[in-house]
Amino acid sequence: MKWSRKEWVEFAGSVGAACLIAGYLRYSVQGELLAVSKALLIAGGVLSLAAVVFGFREILNFFSKRSSQLGTNTVVLALGVMAILGLLNFLGYRHPKRFDLTSEKLFTLSDQTRNIVRGLSQDVTVVRFAKQADPALADLMAEYAHLSSHVKYQAVDPQEKPEVAKEYGAKRMGDVIVASGERKQTLEAGSLGSPSEQDITSAMLQVTRNQVKMVCFVTGHGEKSLTDSSANGYAQAEQGLHRETYATKAINLVTENGVAANCEVVVIAGPTQAFFPQEAAMVEKYLDGGGKALIEIDPETDPKLDAILQSWNVAVGNNVVVDASGVGRLFGTGPATPLVVDYGESPITRTLQKGMTFFPLARTASIADRAKTDPQSVELLKTSAQSFTIPKLEKEVKFDPKTRGPLSLGVAATRTSGGRNARLVVIGDSDFAANQWASLQQNGDLFFNAINWLAQDENLISIRPKSATNRRVALTEAQQTILRWCELIFLPGIVLLAGIVIWWKRR
Repeated sequence: MKWSRKEWVEFAGSVGAACLIAGYLRYSVQGELLAVSKALLIAGGVLSLAAVVFGFREILNFFSKRSSQLGTNTVVLALGVMAILGLLNFLGYRHPKRFDLTSEKLFTLSDQTRNIVRGLSQDVTVVRFAKQADPALADLMAEYAHLSSHVKYQAVDPQEKPEVAKEYGAKRMGDVIVASGERKQTLEAGSLGSPSEQDITSAMLQVTRNQVKMVCFVTGHGEKSLTDSSANGYAQAEQGLHRETYATKAINLVTENGVAANCEVVVIAGPTQAFFPQEAAMVEKYLDGGGKALIEIDPETDPKLDAILQSWNVAVGNNVVVDASGVGRLFGTGPATPLVVDYGESPITRTLQKGMTFFPLARTASIADRAKTDPQSVELLKTSAQSFTIPKLEKEVKFDPKTRGPLSLGVAATRTSGGRNARLVVIGDSDFAANQWASLQQNGDLFFNAINWLAQDENLISIRPKSATNRRVALTEAQQTILRWCELIFLPGIVLLAGIVIWWKRR
C-alpha cells in the first residue's frame, strides 16, 4: 500500500510530536540533557519541521475552514491563559515566596548553616561523582549557593571525566566531595540517598576552619562517658562536637596532674563521686587562669565542687525539681522532667527562645547573690510557675508553695581572670544531653551552644540542621502480595466494573 504525501506528513508530524514530548519528559526526570534525550529532541524537531514544510498547503487549507477557525479561537484563548500563567510564574520567580510543609523543615536551611555559609571568605566546591543526577542534592546546593557566591556545586560522571575524579580523589560512585583549597572531605550517601544538610555543613566547617579546638571531658568520678552509646551515654554529644570541628578527649586530673594546656573547654558531665580537694583545686586554678568549663551536676549527688561554685556566685540546690504543669505527658515524660520554654538573655539561649528543652531529674542552679556584679552572670533556664522543689525524689510528691517556680536550672557566668576572659556554665542536670534526650526538641542545641559560647565560637551558636526521618514502611511478604494485587487487579477492576455498569445502563 502506497502512502500519499498527506499521510506521510501526518505520520511525520505525529512521530515528531511524540519524540519531542518523550525527550522533554526524559530530560525532566533525569535533570540533565543526556544523549538519548538529545536524540529524541533533535529527531522530533526535524520530523516536525519536515511536516510543516511539506504539508504547508494542507495546513493553510485546514485553518481556512470554519471549524478550524473556531478551533483557532480556542487555541488563542488557551495561549492567552498560558501567557497569564507564564507572567505569574515570572513574577513568582522575581519575588519568590516559599513554604516548607515538611514536619522537620527539610527544605529550609537551618540557622547554623545560614550563619556558616554567609560567613565564608573562601570558595567551597561541592562535587558529586555519579552517572545519574541527584535532583534532591542539586536543589539543596542551590539553597547554599543562594546564600553565598563562594559555594559552587557540580555533578560529574567519573567515567566521562576520569581526570576530575582523580583530581578530587573520588573512589566510589556516589561520592560527594567538599573541597576548599587543598583540603577535602568525602561524604558517602546517607540512608535516604543523599548527604544531609548536616553532613554538608559539617564538611564545610572541616575544610574552612584553620583551628581545631579541644574539648576535654573529666573522668574518674562516674561522669558521662563519650564512648557510651547507651541511653545515658554521651556518644552522640561527641559525634556532634566532631561535626562542628572540635576535637574531644577524656582526661583524668590525677594522672595528668591538672588540666592539659590544650584544653579549650573542660566538661564535667554528671559526676556521681566526690572530687579530691586537690582535683577541685586544679579545676579552680584552670578557671582562674582564664579557662572555660561546663559543669553539670545531677540531683542527689555531691561532687564537692562547692568552692568553685561559691567563687563564681552560683548556688546549686540540694533538691529535685518537679514540674506539675502536666505538659511533659504530651512527650511521654513525668513530673520529674521539668520543661523549659523561658530562657535568659544570653548568646547560648538566643536561638532557643521559641523552642523547648527537657531536663530529666534536675536540681536548681541559680545566681547566689544577685547584688554581685563580678562575675557577670545570667540565669539561662527557667521552669514554669507550676514547678516546685522537693528534698529528694519519692513516690508520693506533695506540692510545696514555698518553693514554687519559676526556678532556675542553669547559670552562665564570665569574668576577666589572668588577663583572659574566663567563662563558666553550670546546669543542674547532665541527662539532658545524653543519647536518649539529646535529639528531643532543642536539648542538643543547648549543649552545643554552651560549648560554642565557652570556646568563643559564637558564630556557631544556632539551631542545627535536622536529619531526615526515614519514613519507609517495612512490609512483610504477605503484605507486599496484598498490595501488589490491589494495584494490579483490585483498583483497575473497580474502574472497569464501573465502566461496564455505566455502559449497560446507557445501552
